[in-house]
Amino acid sequence: MSARATGGSVKSYAAVDLGASSGRVMVGRAGRDSLELVEAHRFPNRPVRTPEGLRWDVLSLYAGVLDGLKAAGQVDSVGIDSWAVDYGLLDADGALLGNPVHYRDARTEGVAEKVWAALPAAELYAATGLQYAPFNTLYQLVAARSSAQLAYAKRLLLIPDLLTYWLTGESGTELTNASTTQLIDPRTRDWSRDVADRLGIDLGLFAPLRQPGDPAGLLRPEVLEATGLSGPVPVTTVGSHDTASAVAAVPATGERFAYICTGTWSLAGLELDAPVLTEASRAANFTNELGLDGTVRYLRNIMGLWLLQECVRAWGDPDLGELLRAAASVPALRSVVDAGDSAFLAPGRMPERIAEACRESGQPVPETPAEITRCILDSLALAHRKAVAEAQALADHPVDVVHIVGGGTRNALLCQLTADACGLPVVAGPAEAAALGNVLVQARTHGLVGDRASMRRLLARTQPLVRYEPQGDPAAWHAAEARLAQR
Repeated sequence: MSARATGGSVKSYAAVDLGASSGRVMVGRAGRDSLELVEAHRFPNRPVRTPEGLRWDVLSLYAGVLDGLKAAGQVDSVGIDSWAVDYGLLDADGALLGNPVHYRDARTEGVAEKVWAALPAAELYAATGLQYAPFNTLYQLVAARSSAQLAYAKRLLLIPDLLTYWLTGESGTELTNASTTQLIDPRTRDWSRDVADRLGIDLGLFAPLRQPGDPAGLLRPEVLEATGLSGPVPVTTVGSHDTASAVAAVPATGERFAYICTGTWSLAGLELDAPVLTEASRAANFTNELGLDGTVRYLRNIMGLWLLQECVRAWGDPDLGELLRAAASVPALRSVVDAGDSAFLAPGRMPERIAEACRESGQPVPETPAEITRCILDSLALAHRKAVAEAQALADHPVDVVHIVGGGTRNALLCQLTADACGLPVVAGPAEAAALGNVLVQARTHGLVGDRASMRRLLARTQPLVRYEPQGDPAAWHAAEARLAQR
């Protein structure tokens, strides 16, 4: 995915992009008229179930980052993005107090009700604009309130900030990721001290806020030695929530667009200038996360390709291409499930759970892998349709096109179904949106790229994009949506 430089300066940037199932170090070469991305190193992200619960193997991730930087070779800067909400706790000496808890761990079950008893859900949304999700950092901290680790902790670092700290020895809290903690006021783009005080959360645990583009330190001498890089190598703060970086890499040509960042999750919504904090927005479970340059990522979390990933794992990892071809021949919209249902959040038995949901709702029960796969993809497209339509209505922001970025762009059937469901053209690409957004913020910091519009024009010129036009009868999607609403 490249365009050759036509003159002027070109620099190299390492984008550390950590997903829920794998991490990668990508090398981006960017100039005023060129942008190319190559993978230097990919490594698994395998959570571990301990007697205490589900944990991230963050030491293995850090080793993967070091290996990736070594494979990347000399670069002009490093930036890190990852999934949101999870964190590591450090003691007074800066040592990590245990492996970070995984957001799918069960420790937050029943915690929301305790929080809402002290701070009603409507007031919490009006203050922070964040959707309810049981794994939000706020609920995790309330769940950990009586733990020994939290009692001894002197610093809390979100995952990308933790890895940045290990690389540089300097700590900070990047704003786009901080906005997922449910402790940020999206209007002031600063901590909501009233929320923290009412819930007994010590904001002093957090390092000072950083903005995308801020310096985050230099690679430590020990890191330079381990990676073979020649210093000084700066680390640049990027949109460290991977969705913030992915939205920055949406190759839109105007403002009337919706986006769907696809992968383990589907994040479907709009880029706005101000948050939507109405009660209707809260009831629809839309979130107001922060993006680049004062923007708001107004979106809904949908379970995403996690549903298919878990099924594929249960089936012994069959060939995905063959599975999708078989699914394309299954009758459309035979059975659908709510792809936003928290019942699908935990790992394990996903094919059986999807079949059970269809049985309980009185629909035909999908039995074969192809039938279950088609049910998942139809259900995701239906969820995309609902999110895009409701976001437009709630924000009074009409759109003409839907941009799909991330891993789901490689799934042509899902892209076409989303166009059919939404009744709008879908532009798919780039697949590595989070890494590209990471690279572009670094390049912009070095003066090689202009504003967001310039970044997006560069993406549109240099990255392969596929357009899908809506097909079929819209009435079938209306009927499926109505059927699901009756559950």
